[in-house]
Amino acid sequence: MSTLSELIKKHGQTNAPDLEWFHILVADWQIVADMLFADLVLWVPNQSGDFIAVSHARPSSAATIFYRDISGEPPTKPWEGLIREAFNSGNISNLKGPDSFEGIHVRLSAVPVRRPVSVKSQEITEKPIAIVTVHNNVTEGREPSKLQINYRECGTALLEMIRDGSYPDFSNPTGPRRGAPRVNDGLMRLDLEGDVQFASPNALSAFNRLGIPGELVGRSLSEAVTTAVKTKLRVDESLSLVVTGRAPWRSDIESKNLTLSVRAIPLRRNSERYGAIVLCRDVTELRRQERELITKDATIREIHHRVKNNLQTVASLLRIQSRRSQSDEAKDSLEQAMRRVSAIALVHDTLSSGLTQDVNFDEVFDRVMMLASEVASVHGTSVRNLLDGKFGMLKSEVATPLAVALTEIVTNAVEHGLAERSGVVHVNAERKPRRLGITISDNGKGLVDGKVGAGLGTQIIRTLIEGELRGSIRWFSPTEGGTRVVIEIPL
Repeated sequence: MSTLSELIKKHGQTNAPDLEWFHILVADWQIVADMLFADLVLWVPNQSGDFIAVSHARPSSAATIFYRDISGEPPTKPWEGLIREAFNSGNISNLKGPDSFEGIHVRLSAVPVRRPVSVKSQEITEKPIAIVTVHNNVTEGREPSKLQINYRECGTALLEMIRDGSYPDFSNPTGPRRGAPRVNDGLMRLDLEGDVQFASPNALSAFNRLGIPGELVGRSLSEAVTTAVKTKLRVDESLSLVVTGRAPWRSDIESKNLTLSVRAIPLRRNSERYGAIVLCRDVTELRRQERELITKDATIREIHHRVKNNLQTVASLLRIQSRRSQSDEAKDSLEQAMRRVSAIALVHDTLSSGLTQDVNFDEVFDRVMMLASEVASVHGTSVRNLLDGKFGMLKSEVATPLAVALTEIVTNAVEHGLAERSGVVHVNAERKPRRLGITISDNGKGLVDGKVGAGLGTQIIRTLIEGELRGSIRWFSPTEGGTRVVIEIPL
């Protein structure tokens, strides 16, 4: 199934501001479908003047009439005439008499779509840029309930705002935060003064649990909420604008045992506000889970921080022991152990500063190269480090063994390949979706007899690369001299 952007680019005749507005509309029109108990279809004109469906919303409050998505298809003959009429006149058009779709009787309306000229302008495009069709199932002929009547009145008000280019608002909250209120969670309609004209049963129950007793209709929602949260020390500054319906924002109302997410949608006619719709949802459990996640993230970061500190302490103890050792062999072994511990500490230091368990390995490797420079200075030489490519983000279970292995390889290049001479260590990282390729080259004296040694360092490297990381590693001496190590790691 193609996306909205793909369908419009393929079939539509539109510009970037129109496309942006279509995305804003589609992100927020589920509310309208639920209020109207109807399917919504967005139609855009193509270069030949015909219309193509580019998006479709099904109601969660009623059965859909479309059992398959019609995006990418042209309208049927009766629909096409109504769509053209609404597009040319700029007014909402209703099909005279019921329509039939796959044996279902449908009431059909076509609503022109306009948009603001810019984010900061209240001027609206003169001509429509698209059409939204509303498909109501009229098979069931029972008398509508009070709730259905109020829902449809609210949905019709939003349709008129779509026609006038005032819905959705550019500042409507369509962000990723969990717990966005939906129509069936709870709906209230406010008048211009912020008094409740209608409250759905779910909305009334939610505010009763919040600590507001009795009926809400006829009361000021702002005053009722103020009474419920007056003991709270911290209250969202935007809450007053939301519960009076003055701003199209979202906020949380918190009491001792309950958290309500509330969202206001101001109702406007001719750019003048005449009321508002307020949606509410009980998000107590969601917010509790979010707080637990934040606490766990902080705990994990603190653990990584403490592990890093402990590893640095171990490295310091090894360094002290090395300085006091009388044996050159023991001193060298302790220094190598100190560098390995320091390489592991680098990864934990990076993990302690982020919220995820992924590591920006480029930052880690920069510090690995600094360790190599320190080794060079100890051996009375200098090394120039070069890095091409990017390692990118790696999971911690990959980053830790890779950091230790690369530390071994780079320090070996400095200690042995560039012993008593200055030179260059060149690292090339090639990151692909399922593979990481690393090449480490130096211009030192190369491998002895063209063979890699069998010491502890080589065993550690092979164990980490081939064992833990399921990768491959090869050493060889190029004809131009020096040593080259090629590593392949599956991701």
